[in-house]
Amino acid sequence: MRPKIYVDGQEGTTGLRIRDWLSWRGDLELIVLPHARRKDPEARYEAMAAADVVILCLPDEAAREAAHWATKAGTRLIDASTAHRVHPEWVYGLAEIGPEQEAAIRGAERVANPGCYATAFILLLRPLIDRGLVDPKAPIVCHALSGYSGGGRALIERWEDPQKGLSALPYEAPYALQRVHKHVPEMTRYTGLATEPYFEPAVGPFRCGMRVQIPLHAHLLQGSPRDVWETLAERYEGQPFVRLQPYTENGDLDEESLSPLACNDTNRIDLHAIPHPSGHVLLVAILDNLGKGAAGNAIQNLNLMLGLPAHTGLPS
Repeated sequence: MRPKIYVDGQEGTTGLRIRDWLSWRGDLELIVLPHARRKDPEARYEAMAAADVVILCLPDEAAREAAHWATKAGTRLIDASTAHRVHPEWVYGLAEIGPEQEAAIRGAERVANPGCYATAFILLLRPLIDRGLVDPKAPIVCHALSGYSGGGRALIERWEDPQKGLSALPYEAPYALQRVHKHVPEMTRYTGLATEPYFEPAVGPFRCGMRVQIPLHAHLLQGSPRDVWETLAERYEGQPFVRLQPYTENGDLDEESLSPLACNDTNRIDLHAIPHPSGHVLLVAILDNLGKGAAGNAIQNLNLMLGLPAHTGLPS
């Protein structure tokens, strides 16, 4: 009997991508409500009760309410919102943190899907802190560039409004410079940092794609740039969705080497550890903010919870 999956909020950007990628699957049954009833609480609860796993693609407050319904119905949950990412009773759904995390996801009743920026930040920095190459008290700076779909429907409409002309903007536009971004708590907790990083996000004139950069000054490193690369290589060996780029000291990078679009339409994340002659290292991650940064990772977690190989039905 095929497992039944219900995506609550499947009309949003993440929900649409999840529904699209799950529609390829013959091994699952996707519960879809009629358009007129998709916001009906009774219909949603009935769908949750009938499902084996529910994926929430809702704003935070709505996700908290829906999570209560799903728990009452006895249904396993994946929440793509920010609501439960640092909640002690939820499993953080980033399997590549380590084998113990993958095992926890497989057995979990409630999984909090990571944020897109946080996924990249954690996978770049966590292994270095675990190895002792970076002190947890180090002052970390992160600059990140995302496609405008990362901000949901409101930002998509703003950037695609022909009256504003933002789609033709020839530069990135920083945002959230005077507030704590909602991904910072998970970025801090799951890297093991003692203090929050200085995080500077920006939006670019493209729909999907993401590049996250962490510059590490030589004085912050308890090892060489080569040690950094080797630590990442060891941690992610055999991981189907993490691709570490080769180590090079010759500056073999061109204008397209760090394109934020390089992993679009996949669940892949590409990592770079770029050495500098002065001993500094630039850590870079490239991913699709709606792929490994959202919908793809949610499906990866779904596969694990159903006892399937992580890569089932996912483009890499």
